[in-house]
Amino acid sequence: MSIHQRTLLSLVVIILFGGVLFYLSTDGFRAFTSESARTLDLMENNPPLPPVTLQDSEFRTFDLDEFSEDKYVFMTFMYTNCATVCPQMEMNMAEVYELIPPESIGKDIVFLSISFDPTRDDPETLAKYRTYYGSDGETWRMARAQDQEELDSLLHTLGVIVIPDEYGNFQHNAAFYLVGKTGRLLDVLDFTEIEEAAAAVNAVLAKGGE
Repeated sequence: MSIHQRTLLSLVVIILFGGVLFYLSTDGFRAFTSESARTLDLMENNPPLPPVTLQDSEFRTFDLDEFSEDKYVFMTFMYTNCATVCPQMEMNMAEVYELIPPESIGKDIVFLSISFDPTRDDPETLAKYRTYYGSDGETWRMARAQDQEELDSLLHTLGVIVIPDEYGNFQHNAAFYLVGKTGRLLDVLDFTEIEEAAAAVNAVLAKGGE
């Protein structure tokens, strides 16, 4: 075998070996990044949400499962001082809200934006913030979890990564989360794809079920 042939064979082996490793590490090419891998894991396991008590912009304290009893929940995680992704995500959430049949809002599905900055995002701050996006404070509430352990548990369950910086801001991922009537995660949706997210929600509403 010539040097050229041996070199070519070595390259083929390296490519094949690398392809196998890539296939295994991406779960059969389904997860190309840590974020997509995290989403894939959530979708395959449909975890139940842990208990969490929230306080909304009207100073009402309620359990998440109380708010969502026998309803779907369309959910985001944000903080009001965010100047990057959060405003766009909440604006897109408002557009999804408008694309849901009015008769389903409050009856079959509720919307919820949860702050992961509970110290600064008190009810007064949330009350002002929600007016920017047309949240009615009832069928779409903005709230905070005052118990840090409960908040951390919820964020961990849904794969929400929140990293504080030295300036009081946060690096975080962002998505729409659809929770079923039984309190289990049903879907993780791209918050930039408004019509697709609304179509997915409306399909679930039409089908009914958990």
